[in-house]
Order: sequence, then C-alpha cells, then structure tokens
Amino acid sequence: MKSSKDSFSVEEGSESREEGKGGAAGGEMSGVAPRNEVPGAAPGSGMSSAAPGGGPPVAYSKENGAAPGGSPPVAYNKVKGAALTDSPPVAYSPEIACFLEEIYSVCNRIERLELDPLAVVRRYSAPEDIEVAGLVCSTLAFGSVHLILRACETALEPLGTRPADALRTMDQRDIERQWGSFQYRFCFPNDMIALMGAIRKALLEYGSLESVFLQGDKWRAHGAPMLEAASAFVRTLRRFANEVTPSGLRKNLLPDPADGSASKRLFLFFRWMIRHDEIDPGPWSSVDPSRLLVPMDVHMARTCAERLHFLPGRRERAAVGGAGRATKVGDVGAAGAAGVGGGASGTAEASTAGAAREAGETGRAATTGGPTSVIDVCKDTAWSGSSASAPHINLRTALQITEAFRLYAPDDPVKYDFALTRPGIDPHPGDERFGCL
Repeated sequence: MKSSKDSFSVEEGSESREEGKGGAAGGEMSGVAPRNEVPGAAPGSGMSSAAPGGGPPVAYSKENGAAPGGSPPVAYNKVKGAALTDSPPVAYSPEIACFLEEIYSVCNRIERLELDPLAVVRRYSAPEDIEVAGLVCSTLAFGSVHLILRACETALEPLGTRPADALRTMDQRDIERQWGSFQYRFCFPNDMIALMGAIRKALLEYGSLESVFLQGDKWRAHGAPMLEAASAFVRTLRRFANEVTPSGLRKNLLPDPADGSASKRLFLFFRWMIRHDEIDPGPWSSVDPSRLLVPMDVHMARTCAERLHFLPGRRERAAVGGAGRATKVGDVGAAGAAGVGGGASGTAEASTAGAAREAGETGRAATTGGPTSVIDVCKDTAWSGSSASAPHINLRTALQITEAFRLYAPDDPVKYDFALTRPGIDPHPGDERFGCL
C-alpha cells in the first residue's frame, strides 16, 4: 500500500494488475445457475426462484420466513449481516457512539472535500448532471487521489457545464471522437466510450439514472435491502454498454454485487446520490438512505477492525493464521460466522485469487457453483481475514459492517463513511486523535 494520503481506495494496487485481462476481478462467475431457477434444481426443471403470486424470490422468503404469494419477508428490512438472526453482530457501545458523532462533526465538513472525487461532482447543480458526473467519477475512483481528480476532470470536460444535455445530443460517433484517446490506468478508451454510451442510452430511454435504478427496485415499498436493485442497475448499464460497443464495459469498472463483490465504487455512487448533507448532494429523493450499504475499502475495513472493533483486529486475525484456512459461512454456527468478537477467519475462494482477493472485487469460487440472487451471495460467500494487516473485503463484509453502523444510525447507516475515511485519505493536523490513520 502507498501512504494513506496517496491512496483513495482499495482498488489502488490490485485492480491495476487486471489491466488488459477483461476485468477478471468482479467478472462473471462460472457455475451460476440461471437467474430464475432454484439452486440445485435440474436445468429446465421449471423450479423458479420467483414466489407465486408476485411475491419476493424464494431465496428471500426461505431465509426470512415469508409466505409465498406476495407478502414481504418477515425480516425484509434487515440487511443480511454475518448471522441470519435477529441479534445484531456487535453490541451497541456508548463510547463508540460518542466517537462517531465527534468525528462526524469534525470531518464531515465541506472543507474536507477538496481531495475527493465528489468535489468534482459537486461543481454541478442540476440533479441529472450530478448523477451523470457521479457515475463517471465513482467509476474512476481508484488510485492516487490527485490522479483520480485529474481523470474525472478530463473525462467530464467534453460535456461542459451541462453533462446530461450534452450527452443526449451526442451520437455514438461523437462519443468515440471525444473519448477515443482517454485512458486512466486500466480504464481504456473503449471502456469510457462504453460507459458514456450506456449513460446516454439510459438518459434517452429512462430520462435519468434514478429512473434506471427505480425500475429494478421492485421491493422498496417493503423496506427491502437495495442489493437486488443495485444489481439490476448494473445489469441494465452493462446491457446498454454491450449495445454501443462490441467489447462492452470492463466488469471490474462496474462490478455487480451479485458476484459477491463489495462493489465499493458502486455503493459510493449510491451514497452520493441518496444521502443529503453538507457532503453528499443526494439528488435522488425516491430512495431511503436507510437502505444504503457502506462502501467498503481498505481504509474503512482497517478502521472498522482496529478502531471500532466491528471486525476482528490485527491480533485476532494473526492468531488464527490469517489466510491459513478457508471457512464457508454455511459450515459454521451463526455466532461464529459473524467474525466479530470471536473472529471466524480463513480465505475466500475467489476465481481471481491474489488480485481480486486483495481488492475485494471477488465472487464465489467457481468450484462451488453460484447463487441466483444477491442474497444467496450474502449467505454463501466466505468471510475471512485475508491477512494480518487488513481484513478481507467482500459483499458479506460490507453487509456486516452496515449492520454494525445501523446500531448507531438506523435511518442512515452510511452517515459516518466520509468522516471515518478522511484521516486516512487526507489527514489534517489533529486527526491522529481519532486513531483512523
């Protein structure tokens, strides 16, 4: 890792090792059952994961005790944490509550936004421009923060002061001409052309990116987790990208949570769009912030482990041998699966082992088959501490951490994300007292 001030996200070193490989990290999983078939059912058997009568998928109902036929699952509003029980993965601590409010009051301030790609996004005021700039900037949010800012500005420059209108008026040849020489690390010209083409198609067909998200958010009235909607959002944009360019969009640039990825940059985009405070512009008014997931990267994982104790710390991970053994969540008890306090540890069996494991852009092992929904991934993906220096990061970790933060901000579990990462990304004098460097 580079020094904290030079590194914006966990994707810094690991994703660059995927350059030219078609985005193996966060790529398609082998052995994934068709989306409407029950895992383990014979192909073509007609066993569908959709509940009769328009209800939620069986994967939800089975885990939450919901009756088929359209009734929302009993615990639909409880994002899956480490254990599928009513017990929180960690206990509420008044000391942690005071700490979180203090760091929020000190670091969640507009003057701390200078070294963050959101600073580029906040130059726009119209909701449709904020969401276009937000998707571009969040997609490029990996590497040195200074290089990220430069890449965001270069990518948005052809769109002027009204990105959404400018993109609508372009045709595909215009897009190819404007971004034909763009490159930022492993985001090549074809990737940016595909991304801009996909955004353009989304604006023309749906009117806004928010509308794209809402069309896949079928259970928001029940307070459902946003995982399925997030996955549908990614699939729609990937489909549009495939329609405008033969190669489509590199999958590790826009990872699908259904692959088990922590999808840090995707959930960062949703944080920007859905939350509204001094930092986050929040142009999407139709989505409840309580449904957000924490954008997990190495800075947040270390803070959650060493300062907040939401994850096993360095000593606990070292005690169990770091990456010495693999543990499937389904093979351990609910309390042990949590990995909090007791510290279940091992390695996630990722098809992109090395780089993907370090980046957190990893799915299930190809040898174990695959889930049919994001909730299946939450249930089946291994949680582990991949090394003594940093916890392993995947979707399950993000869900577990989100549940822990929900104890302190149930209506806004991502409230502390920006503040907690400032001391590590852009340290100011006095930040050392927070212990989040």
